[in-house]
Amino acid sequence: MFKSKNQFTILLFCMSAMFTYSYLFMPCSIVEFNVLSLYSYDLTMSILFDKVSLLFGIVVSLIASMVFLFSSNYMIEDKNMYRFNWILLSFVISMYILIFSGSLLVILIGWDGLGITSFVLIIYYEGNEALGSGFQTFLVNRFGDIFIILSFILFLFMGIFQLWDKISMLITIVLSLAALTKSAQYPFSSWLPAAMAAPTPVSALVHSSTLVTAGIYLIIRMNCLMQLSNSVKSMLLLFGAVTCFLGGAAALFEYDLKKIIALSTLSQLGLMVYTLGLGYPNLALFHLFTHALFKALLFLSAGSFLMCTFSCQDIRYMGSISSTMPFCGVILNICIMCLMGLPFLSAFYSKHAILDKMLMSNVNFFSFLIMLMATLFTVMYSIRLVK
Repeated sequence: MFKSKNQFTILLFCMSAMFTYSYLFMPCSIVEFNVLSLYSYDLTMSILFDKVSLLFGIVVSLIASMVFLFSSNYMIEDKNMYRFNWILLSFVISMYILIFSGSLLVILIGWDGLGITSFVLIIYYEGNEALGSGFQTFLVNRFGDIFIILSFILFLFMGIFQLWDKISMLITIVLSLAALTKSAQYPFSSWLPAAMAAPTPVSALVHSSTLVTAGIYLIIRMNCLMQLSNSVKSMLLLFGAVTCFLGGAAALFEYDLKKIIALSTLSQLGLMVYTLGLGYPNLALFHLFTHALFKALLFLSAGSFLMCTFSCQDIRYMGSISSTMPFCGVILNICIMCLMGLPFLSAFYSKHAILDKMLMSNVNFFSFLIMLMATLFTVMYSIRLVK
């Protein structure tokens, strides 16, 4: 079963088409079923098919199908390619569980599934560097899992099991800390550049629509239920602004192609968290989708260049690569212009809307100045990548 190298691509692309049809023509629905009945206690689980989950499912399925198509050529000389494909599919399934679950217990299962499968994928290339990077990623994410397990214990004490039940202020803070850890916000951001030890197809999936966006999705999903007080919003503004600034500043002094793209992901995640702190979850979701699409394409273009340069990732030796691969060079430059937010590209609409909301808000001048400098850094390190 699934011995052909392109069958995973076909499967995920068909799922993307199915989610698109459901989004356009079917009403929002909740599928609920009883898992356990014990005396007077019933444990129910539910699946959400609303606009947010279906849109996220479309993006994840589309990107995953293209990643599997790319990996069929990128990993063609790997003798364990089928094992790699199954691990990668498990990673995508864990994200599906997180996206469509309406039960907090099942969200915890998907959350842990992402952590375990990401660790296995990062250490896929055997070696001390990959093993160290994998354990660093695993331990930092485990630290964040402490918060979500603690929140689940609080849910049990309060008798809350579904996403539509109102939650308290304490649970809001704990869930926010768990989400910030999973989405690599400072000071929990060290694992994201280390995850570059994984194969390039994994990086394209991790940095676009799966692992790093899980925390953002959790806050967006529970935003209408969480009591986002001024203190929680200030915490999100602080973490987001500092992460966006430090990610952009670090990318200015990096020469590794994949690490520059990884640090740009860190910067854009900070921008999403900052938008959540401003109180605009739908705008953060919009930027998440635009960023996921062009960041996946950026990683796949970079992977094509690495195949041509025999895995040389130093941008100082890649100045004339566009003359050898002109089509990939054009795609890479379009993605870079999208990252900069140039007019009439997808990120232009989301980024400028965020900046507009920031200028109209009552945030303090220090936070405003940091975000303007981070935006300038984005343009500066993006220009370094133009081929």
